[in-house]
Order: sequence, then C-alpha cells, then structure tokens
Amino acid sequence: MISKPKGTYDLIGQDAKKINYINNVLAAMCQNYNYEFIRTPVFEASEVFHRGVGEGSDIVRKETYDFKDRGKRDITLRPEGTAGVVRSYIENKMYGRDIQPVKLYYNEMMYRYERPQAGRYREFHQFGVEVLGCDDPFVDAEVISLAYNIFQTLGLKNIRVNINSLGDQESRDNYRQALTNHFAQDIKNMCPDCQERLKKNPLRILDCKVDQDKEIMKNAPQTIDYLNEESKKRFTKLQEYLDLLDIEYVVNPKIVRGLDYYNHTVFEIEILNEEFGAQNVLGGGGRYNGLVEMLDGPQTPGIGFAMGMERILLALDVEEVHLPIDNPLDVYIGYVNDEEKDTALYLVQDLRLNGFRVETEYLNRSLKSQFKTADKLKSRYVIILNSNDIKEFKVKLRDNQTKEEEMVKINDLVDYLDMHI
Repeated sequence: MISKPKGTYDLIGQDAKKINYINNVLAAMCQNYNYEFIRTPVFEASEVFHRGVGEGSDIVRKETYDFKDRGKRDITLRPEGTAGVVRSYIENKMYGRDIQPVKLYYNEMMYRYERPQAGRYREFHQFGVEVLGCDDPFVDAEVISLAYNIFQTLGLKNIRVNINSLGDQESRDNYRQALTNHFAQDIKNMCPDCQERLKKNPLRILDCKVDQDKEIMKNAPQTIDYLNEESKKRFTKLQEYLDLLDIEYVVNPKIVRGLDYYNHTVFEIEILNEEFGAQNVLGGGGRYNGLVEMLDGPQTPGIGFAMGMERILLALDVEEVHLPIDNPLDVYIGYVNDEEKDTALYLVQDLRLNGFRVETEYLNRSLKSQFKTADKLKSRYVIILNSNDIKEFKVKLRDNQTKEEEMVKINDLVDYLDMHI
C-alpha cells in the first residue's frame, strides 16, 4: 500500500468540514475589512525566499524544500506567504494603484522540512494578510484587531495578544550590538546553532529551544530598552490604538519573531491552555518596512500576520468549540424503477439549482435501504417517487420529522419547500 509522505495528512471527514467553515469565516471577515484575495505560486525562484525570509533564518538554513527544475533553475516550495506576496506586489506594480494601501489576504498550503508534531506538519495550511503602502501604527492596530477578531468569531475564548517593538534600523542596530556583547561572553557553551547565529543574526539566538533555560538567555537584553525616541513614540501610539479597540494585550519583550525582515511592531496571539504546553502560539506577524526594497521594489512599508489552520483546529478541539458544520439534507429522493429514476434525475437538478441541498439513490437499492440513508443524512424531507404519481405530475412528500405524508404537484414543489424549510 502506498502511504502519504511523512509530515503530510489527508483532510477528510469532520476536519474537512471544519476547514471549509473556517475558510468561509476568514473570507467574510476579510471582506468586511476590505482585504483582497491573492494567490501566489506554490513554488518560486529560490531567491524570493532566500533573500526575503533571510539566509540566516532557520527556515532557509534548515527547512526549505529547494531543488532544481528540468531547466536547471533554482526553485523553492513556498515556506511562508509574505515573500511571495511582496514579489507579486512588485511584479504587478500594485504600488501604482490609485487606492492605497494595498490590503491582501491569502489562504494557501506551505512547505517546511521540520519535525512533525501536533498541529505542525511539513505540508501545512496557512492563512495570512499583508498591508503594503502605509507606515502608520493605525494600520498595525487594524491588522492585530483582524487577527484577534477572527479567533473571537471562531469561538476561542482563552486567547491573549502579545506585542513588542523591534524599533527602526537604528534601534535594531543598537539592540543587535547589545545582544552580541551579551552572548559573546559565553557563546562557546551554547549550541552550535547559537554560535552560528551570533555571527549572522543574534536575534535568532532568542528563539533557541536548546539553551532557552540557561541564565544567559533569561538575562538577555530586551528590545524595548534600546528603542530610540521615535520608535518609543510609535510603540506607545500602537498601544493607545489597541486600547481604543478594547483589545487586551501584554507587552512581551521576548517576542522577536522567527524571520529576518521584521522591524517595529511584532506580535503573537497565543491560547492560554495547559494542553498546548509551550507550542501555544496560534498566529503572529509584524511590520517589515524594508522587505519590498530587499526584493528589488520601491521603498514601501508593510505589515502582516499569518496563522496555521492545523493549530486552529487543535485549539478548537482543546476548547471544545462546536462549529455549526452538520448541515442536514433538505430533501432525499427515493425511487425503485427506471421511469422513477429519470424523474429523480430531473428533480435533483431542479431542486439543487433552486438552492436546496438534495441527495438521491445511486446504487439501485431497496426503498427500505434508501429510507435508512435519508435518516443517516438527517434529511428534512423524503420524496418517494411512484410511477402512477408521476403520470399525474405529482410526488409524495414525507416530513421526516413528523412522518406525515402529502401529495404535492411537481410544478409546486419548489414553492412548497421554500415555505416549509
């Protein structure tokens, strides 16, 4: 038997229904916020992600699926959404649109070669938004509110917003130097990854899971202590906006995010539930004011966030949130002979095109078996076709709740069901 590759999964059954429901919520919420859907290729030129995400990031160094195609081009499967969206923004000259900023959302599969665990796969489903062309913390607050309100709408209660600021380039440079000085004194006793990160990007040391309990990690400098006045004012303004939106948050200086392109606002939304342990972050993001230029575009500020659908499914299960996904049938149509089967085919299409959820028999089973199927599908009504009734242009309609039966003219069937369903 051929099995699925490690780190992948089949989306079927109730989870598939849940994902469809969640996708509808996401699309409706983004429509309310006036975000436009975008889909980018599942693979891009490797430089899109290697330059955009950062050569020094763990994603590029350890997790990307890189290969050469038949034309000997360097290709990478999409490990995250932002870099591809920014590439599209530049290539399609969205910076020239009359209406700014450009507000986009995506809902796609991503690929990272990492150790599979609960809620984390090598092929995973990620939703995210990007806002390009505005540097006001007003937009930062909107993006955070959109993420927060999505979780609220889905019914998750025990969630918390954590925010931090990495500051502008001057602030980042000051903080980077402080981290370098701090860790240099004991770097030889830290893991090989941290030793490499010290040379390329000291901020990544703070993400280390191997040395996270060491005193040198606990006593590391904090970003907000190295913000210049301009960055402090910006971070204060963000907090004022979040207060106006009545969004509870915690200033968490430990948040630096895992990608190299972030500056100023960074945030994460976590679920406060012991069953999740340390892997309790449902989504996060931040501002990336230099990324468009990094990918050869014009100077353009940007901010976004992403959330993993698998982690959301896990959170919904842990908090026992019951989504309204069990949609019963409106009508089940039963028959026993070929003449009735022809009528069933016609009625199924007619009712479906009029907006009803309809099913019928496909395996030529007995009426008794068909009734059992209608019950399993929780059909509101059952139409029992009979050759004699069909000649009179009528059908027998059974209320599957009261078991009452009524003869209804075929031409009146849509109006009848409209009145009773």
